[in-house]
Amino acid sequence: MYLVQLLLPARSNRGREHPRTLYDQLAGQLTERFGGVTAYTRAPATGLWESDTGEKVRDQVVVYEVMVEEVDRTWWANLRARLEADFAQEELVVRAQEMERL
Repeated sequence: MYLVQLLLPARSNRGREHPRTLYDQLAGQLTERFGGVTAYTRAPATGLWESDTGEKVRDQVVVYEVMVEEVDRTWWANLRARLEADFAQEELVVRAQEMERL
């Protein structure tokens, strides 16, 4: 079993909130396909990284996650590409890690 996490920007690159419908549609799509979704939206996480130009960049992200039996890499890559366009991002992080239910 795998835990797939999507790290989504809490705000646009210009500091504006994204339309709530983007998040709601994603939650609906993930619930329909995988039977549920967990969304961490109340306390965004802060990401900090260094850009190619050496500038330190700070961003706040919300995390959506689902548990899946198998990782369909093509499906997730297509979803990531669509979300990058929807959220106007160069790159979004979608990651999977093996997990065991206890």
